[in-house]
Amino acid sequence: MTQPTLLRGEHLQTALDLAASGLPPLPLRAGKVPFGNCRRCANNSCGGRPNMKAPGPCACPGVCHAWAAATTDPHVITSGPWRRAWLHAEAVAYHPGGAGLTAVDLDNADAIAWARETLPPTHVVPTSRGEHWLYLGAMQSANAVRPGVDIKSLMAYARWLGFGTGTMTPLPDAVRALIAKEPTTVRPTAVTMPAVGGGGECPHRTPTYLDRGIAMAEQYITEAREAVHATVYRTFLAVLSTHGRCGCLTEVHVAQLFTAAQAKGESPRHCTDAWTNARTTLGL
Repeated sequence: MTQPTLLRGEHLQTALDLAASGLPPLPLRAGKVPFGNCRRCANNSCGGRPNMKAPGPCACPGVCHAWAAATTDPHVITSGPWRRAWLHAEAVAYHPGGAGLTAVDLDNADAIAWARETLPPTHVVPTSRGEHWLYLGAMQSANAVRPGVDIKSLMAYARWLGFGTGTMTPLPDAVRALIAKEPTTVRPTAVTMPAVGGGGECPHRTPTYLDRGIAMAEQYITEAREAVHATVYRTFLAVLSTHGRCGCLTEVHVAQLFTAAQAKGESPRHCTDAWTNARTTLGL
């Protein structure tokens, strides 16, 4: 058995150890990137994942979709597709948000100095260029929140670099504030829907029915704790399936939905793409 094979066997054991401790691992190939989609999922044929163009469910048994593939199930980790992936893996990663953690990735000495002056002490893991500061609590991930600082938590992965030092402390507001954005005024493109056949009055124009539906949709998006992309898409799909063919939706209603989505961190482009994908799915 060659040394690289031995090393990759160690990666598999590391993954099993992480899973046993509650950290969902995933294998990385050369360049610290996840494995590509399997044939079943190529070109989003499976419906995609939240970090892809066409959000939707995926029942793929393979090691697909980056952070979304991370799992703590030892039977999955040691199954055929995963075992083959570990035989070619160059490193181990994990999904911090899946374990209820947030990693503040400090990429250089200046970023580390800023963290020591600004953030409360916590568990620290040295990296090749800086440090990962780990906090208890999950949040939205974001890159380049300030020079040399990334946030890796929900819908993101971090490379496993071993155990660090220090006691892990609760996620502080100072970290959450790094991704805070000024309120965005949404100006959605006008949406034109086909009228109900026969030219009769739309039954959904009653304020109670339509307003309650929009309010429930906003609440569903607002309460999402993970998979925000997929939640927004599914919500848009539900609204359009009920109101998309009768012409009762107005720019005001679309703006309400877009505003709720952007409050969860979605960009205007993501909102527009999700809306367009939902209309396409329903043939509108």
